[in-house]
Amino acid sequence: MKILHIDANHPLLIKQLSDIGFENEEDYTSTKSEVEAKINQYHGIVIRSRFKIDQAFLDQAKNLKFIGRVGAGLESIDTEYAEKKGIKLFSAPEGNRNAVGEHALGMILSLFNKLNTADHQVRSGQWNREENRGIELDLKTVGIIGYGNMGKAFARKLRGFDVEVICHDLKPDIENSDATQVTLDELFQKTDVLSLHTPWTHLTDKMVNTEFINKFKKSFWLINTARGNSVVTKDLVEGLKSGKILGAGLDVLEYEKSSFENLFAAKKDITSGAVQMPEPLKKLLKMDNVILSPHIAGWTLESKEKLAQTIVNKIKAEFC
Repeated sequence: MKILHIDANHPLLIKQLSDIGFENEEDYTSTKSEVEAKINQYHGIVIRSRFKIDQAFLDQAKNLKFIGRVGAGLESIDTEYAEKKGIKLFSAPEGNRNAVGEHALGMILSLFNKLNTADHQVRSGQWNREENRGIELDLKTVGIIGYGNMGKAFARKLRGFDVEVICHDLKPDIENSDATQVTLDELFQKTDVLSLHTPWTHLTDKMVNTEFINKFKKSFWLINTARGNSVVTKDLVEGLKSGKILGAGLDVLEYEKSSFENLFAAKKDITSGAVQMPEPLKKLLKMDNVILSPHIAGWTLESKEKLAQTIVNKIKAEFC
C-alpha cells in the first residue's frame, strides 16, 4: 500500500509504517490541485490541516482506503462522502487530550492570578501588588461543554482542586467520577468557569453568542481550546465590556484560516494589500483580562509523538 503524507509529522510515523511494509511518499509543497491530480496512485493519505479533503478531491481518489488526520478532529474532511465511498477515517484525539487539559487549566490559573498583566507591569518597572490581587479556583463550579476525550482530560486535571465539575454533552450517560452530567439549563445556573471542548459542527458554530452569554445566571470566565468559530468575537467583546464575562482564555479564534496554521482568513485591503484586522479582534487584543495563544493547546513535544503513534496504531489495527 502506498501512503501520501502532505504534512510533516513526527518521524516515527513514516518509520514505523515503512517497517511494516507500507510505501511512503512525502509531498509538503504541492498545491491541492496538484495533489488531487495524483491522489489516484495512493491507498492512504496522512494529513494535519493543510487543505480540505472535499467531494471533488475524494472523487479523484479512486484507490484510497483510508485518511489519517494527525489531530483531534475531522472537520477538514467531508466525512459523510468519504464513508459512502468506503474510506476509513482515523483521527487521534487520544494523542493530545492531556496537553489540551493542561493548557486549559493553565489559562484559568493565569487569568485568576493576573499573571500576564503582572508580568508586563514588572517588566516595565511597575510593582502593583493590590491591583494584581488574584482569586482562587477552589469552591468554584467549572462547567464543561463537550465531554469527550478533551473534556474528560480537562476534568481529570481539576481533581486536585476543591471545585464542583459539571458537564454537558449531546450523548447521554457520559459522566464519570470527575464530572457530573447536567442539562444545559443547570449549567447556565451554576457555572463560574466555562470551558469548551466541542468539535466544530452546525450545532456549535457561533454557539457562544449574546443570547447564549446572557443565559448564565452569574458572571463567568470563558476558556476556549476547541474551535474558534464556536465563539462570536463581537459578542464576546461586548460580554467582556459589560462584565458578564469576567475574562477569557482563547487558544482559538473566529478569524483563523480553516487550516489552523494562520490567524486570518484571507481578507486584504484592496489598496495596500495588507491583511485587514477585524474590528472585534482589535478590541479583544487590547483587553487585559484576555489571554491568547495561537492554537497550541494540544501542541506539546509529547503530544506530537503521541498523535503520530496513535495514527500508526490505528492503521496497523485496520490493515495488518
